[in-house]
Amino acid sequence: MPAASIRPLHPVPRSLSQLCARFGLDAPDDIDHLEVTGVSISSKDVDAGDLYVGIPGARVHGASFADDARADGAVAVLTDAAGAALAADSGLPVLVTEDPRAALGEVSAWIYRTDPDVPKLFGVTGTNGKTTVAYILDGLLGQLGVLTGLTTTVERRIGDERIDASLTTPEANELHALIARMREVGVHAASIEVSAQAITRHRVDGLLFDVVGFTNLSHDHLDDYPDFASYFEAKLELFTPERARRGVVSLDSEWGAKLVENTRIPVTTITSKDGVEADWRVIVGGQRGASTTFTLVAPDGRSLDTSIPMPGWFSAANAGLAIVMLVESGYDLDQIGEALERDGGVDAFVPGRLELVSGERGPRLYVDYGHTPDAFEQTLGALREFTTGRLFMIFGADGDRDATKRPDMARIAAELADVVIITDYNPRTEDPEAIRRVLVDAARAARPEGEVLEIADARLGIRRAVELADDGDTILVAGPGHESYTEVAGEKIHYSARDEAREALREAGWQA
Repeated sequence: MPAASIRPLHPVPRSLSQLCARFGLDAPDDIDHLEVTGVSISSKDVDAGDLYVGIPGARVHGASFADDARADGAVAVLTDAAGAALAADSGLPVLVTEDPRAALGEVSAWIYRTDPDVPKLFGVTGTNGKTTVAYILDGLLGQLGVLTGLTTTVERRIGDERIDASLTTPEANELHALIARMREVGVHAASIEVSAQAITRHRVDGLLFDVVGFTNLSHDHLDDYPDFASYFEAKLELFTPERARRGVVSLDSEWGAKLVENTRIPVTTITSKDGVEADWRVIVGGQRGASTTFTLVAPDGRSLDTSIPMPGWFSAANAGLAIVMLVESGYDLDQIGEALERDGGVDAFVPGRLELVSGERGPRLYVDYGHTPDAFEQTLGALREFTTGRLFMIFGADGDRDATKRPDMARIAAELADVVIITDYNPRTEDPEAIRRVLVDAARAARPEGEVLEIADARLGIRRAVELADDGDTILVAGPGHESYTEVAGEKIHYSARDEAREALREAGWQA
């Protein structure tokens, strides 16, 4: 079911002529009687009463499908001049704007009435940790008795209603529809994972976040941005008065301080690093295979001792960031502390993020979504701390994505893991053998004496690791995380690393 299917059940119609007046659009003749109740940018998702927005694509213009949109109940088309020519014979009134994608957010906000009276919105951005912080926010709010909404790389969720996600951040029309539905059912606060692409591609336009959080910045998405400075500028845009009231910035990466220097909204800072000055401090305690304890120290000296059910110092840092975002939004630190003490720590589960799928006996096996050099380095470092035996890593690299990070991913894996198994992972339209060759060569160059295995089929790679591992060993399957498919030559094939890992453990006689 597509994300656009979560819509308000009782939309209040908007006059098409008033829409034209509101956004300065030339009104076609005879539209005074027409009303719109929703917005769609795909002809496959059109509902009766929709405004269909025709956006130019890489291969085809969305306005080419105006006839299909009309057949499914669209009442008008909003597009650019080129799209207007394509939609002219559809029989629908055509509204023309210079950049329909740039207009989509504000138009959707007006139609779905999400500009006033919406849930409290929390936005999280950064390279790594966005999904985790969003889930921790959602979990903490639940512990405080708040009805929540959530949208992440994994899913869109309103209470018990959920659908799988196709993009990290939904398109603007889907996001505003989702928030309108949240408002209908009484959601008080929503956590939204915000990618850099979501900001530059206008997916969060028309929203004003109560608090935004920044986790870190490291090598990723340089296929979408010409350089690191441009990637940073995309993240920085979220920390402007037009998009957020206040922010919380982690200083655990050097880019946090740069963001603080350039932000135009009030921000507070947090760090888990020694020697770094910040308003809030996370002191990481002990960690086991399934949890990490930490102390959060406030600017006024108050402290909160608790734990997060995930391994790694970065898990504690993510939890600290989420707690401070709640405090910045008006929640009381002592009230949060009481809820955490009552529940034995943070109550949050993050699908496919350092998710432990093994049982009490045998090797520990984690499935993780990490697919950047920094994520590899931090995760392997965290797992090494409690691994008494060998550390195995199974990974591949995305096809049709930033290829410049692949050698660093392989180098870090070879330097920090005892056994590296390189497999295929979403090759998409690229030659999978060529991707593996880059990874294998970089891994062997980084550690010539290391054990590096090339096993194309990820299922067999997982089974090989399980065969070689024993009690005290740790296996990390990095990349797939929560995903339930792999894409090969443009075809999506069912594949779940979590399911394969559990099956491999059982086949070997271990618990899962």
